[in-house]
Amino acid sequence: MKPAPFEYHRPTTRGDALGLLTTHGGDAKPLAGGQSLIPAMNFRLATPAILVDLNAIGDLAYIRADETGDVRMGAMTRHATVERSDVIRRAAPLVHEAMPFIAHAAIRTRGTIGGSLAHADPAAELPAVMLALDARIRVESRAGAREIPASEFFTGLFSTALESGELLTEILIPLTRDNARAGVAFQEFSRRRGDFALAGVDYWNSNFKLARAIHAHQSAASLPWESERVVDIVHGFLAKWARDGLRDPDLLDWLARFQADKWRAARDFWDELYAGMDEAFAQGFAEPNPTIPPIAAS
Repeated sequence: MKPAPFEYHRPTTRGDALGLLTTHGGDAKPLAGGQSLIPAMNFRLATPAILVDLNAIGDLAYIRADETGDVRMGAMTRHATVERSDVIRRAAPLVHEAMPFIAHAAIRTRGTIGGSLAHADPAAELPAVMLALDARIRVESRAGAREIPASEFFTGLFSTALESGELLTEILIPLTRDNARAGVAFQEFSRRRGDFALAGVDYWNSNFKLARAIHAHQSAASLPWESERVVDIVHGFLAKWARDGLRDPDLLDWLARFQADKWRAARDFWDELYAGMDEAFAQGFAEPNPTIPPIAAS
């Protein structure tokens, strides 16, 4: 339960942090909230030789809406700050709905949004949410900066498109009228509240996108994914769901076939799972958020 020996650095500027990551390459690991990295180091599942602590870099923590039409969040913004943000609640309601599902309150006071995305746990809430919202992930290095669409950022189990020497610095969510006014629903299934999700579904009904995050240990997906087939079903069964709920036998039969082929999960498990998600989804279908006034740039 002790980490392997490592060298500790606590830079106070973004440039210094990028310099350390560039100099040490794959031997260096950024430390954000530490809620995943530190336990992994204690179990020696992660053994970085150089730890670059980002907590003294003040300009990596912020939430603002700007003139470009984006909501921008600094990578070091704490989950608890995002959860309480009026900007997020009004402009990105799906993010607001998902935040209470992230672990427990104590963890949310330390965990960061950038750390969660860079960790790329397929059971985590935020990767699937960012996928559903077409978010863009800004990464920086000594060579410059680039933006990566969420659909391209997550490349596999605990792996991302980040390259050696790069640091995730900002998350950009398109602030459109559709986004702000969309009906949203977020629900996940776990053994206990705050545990890792066995399955999760988030829904944004402005253009009928459905994103899903499944725990990799369930032999499902190793990264969050959007299902075009499920989106088609949403279109086809929307009226019927509004009248009869989500227990449409055709949909459940399709899900059973799909999971038998790809997820190898038991039918009764998924029946129980989707039954438990009925209420949240029904609200997402039937109750779009009230009209949201424009948010001034800050």
